[in-house]
Amino acid sequence: MSSNRGVAYIEPGVVEVQDIDYPTFELRDGPGVNPANVGRKVPHGAILKVVTSNICGSDQHMVRGRTTAPPNLILGHEITGEIVETGPDVEFHSVGDLVSVPFNISCGRCKNCKERKTGICLNVNPDRPGSAYGYVDMGGWVGGQSEYVLVPYADWNLLRFPDKDQAMEKILDLTMLSDIFPTGYHGAVTAGVGVGSTVYIAGAGPVGLAAAAGAQLLGAAVVIVGDLNKDRLAQARSFGCETVDVSLGDPKDQIEQLLGVPEVDCAVDAVGFEARGHGHGSSTEAPATVLNSLMDITAAGGALGIPGLYVTGDPGGVDEAAQKGSLSLDLGTGWAKSLAFTTGQCPVMKYNRELMMAILHDKVQIAKAVNATPISLDQAPESYREFDSGVARKYVIDPHGMVGARAS
Repeated sequence: MSSNRGVAYIEPGVVEVQDIDYPTFELRDGPGVNPANVGRKVPHGAILKVVTSNICGSDQHMVRGRTTAPPNLILGHEITGEIVETGPDVEFHSVGDLVSVPFNISCGRCKNCKERKTGICLNVNPDRPGSAYGYVDMGGWVGGQSEYVLVPYADWNLLRFPDKDQAMEKILDLTMLSDIFPTGYHGAVTAGVGVGSTVYIAGAGPVGLAAAAGAQLLGAAVVIVGDLNKDRLAQARSFGCETVDVSLGDPKDQIEQLLGVPEVDCAVDAVGFEARGHGHGSSTEAPATVLNSLMDITAAGGALGIPGLYVTGDPGGVDEAAQKGSLSLDLGTGWAKSLAFTTGQCPVMKYNRELMMAILHDKVQIAKAVNATPISLDQAPESYREFDSGVARKYVIDPHGMVGARAS
């Protein structure tokens, strides 16, 4: 088997499906591949037939031209697949296994991996800690919005589903384990959500909705989701969240109407660096708005989970500082209120197994919460455009028709 196709970033606003190389157990040169990784042998890897690969809001940052992603970069870091070939060093996985792939690529051997900090592995990206499939400046590992993909360190990285038939019945839920469900859950955990908490989540995109579902799973008493998009706010209400329309102004007044006080115990930033102002300024990009707002509305001694993406290079930033990822934060407020902050990639492997068990035993319906919508590989370009317009959907690419066949 030698053919393969994948979704490639071409230029701002444009992606296309291309014929691409079938993966081998060696990292080859290509768009975005770090020169130091070219020729890297991967005997510890597995080649997967991709069952699902989701379109992520982080992908949209690249597709909008808000990063330094090169043309023809193959996208996709949210991958679920079936093993079709293993390298000679793979011991514990077999051809035919159905597996979830954490979006973090990690080696399992370095100091950070051994401390469960798999989002900042020291060995997979020559430029800096941390790596991911199909993402700018992340080492050049080819993305999984494709028919077939290579996964390195397979014994370490892959999460096998215990029953293949059961997993396929719940595949639209289980596909969320590669990124957005653990990422949203991580935001809630690091914000300190627990039984009886009141929590505000900024952003009703898929990660924000996943954070809301995660907060409910953790026992929050009230989960409030804020956004500008009325359809996405309606999606949040569909599974029991309260909502705040930030186009009407600062969320503090609306939170007080809901809770009787203008603050919450903890908060999650699921928006990131393309944040917009609140109220009449909601059409203007203001990248520090969400972080400063969350510091204002979080009670003293609380915490902020920040799974929203912030970058060090943004060609479309509103000013020179923002183009370097330097934002004007009201850190004095955060200091005065003794607020804790947690940023960075979610270490998916810290959470994916327990969240898998919650899905398999019907403790959470994450696909319903994020409105998972299967599409074919050829529908990906149009779905990117629709997602960018703000539709309340999480697009799930089904390159081999395995999800559609199951649903029919």
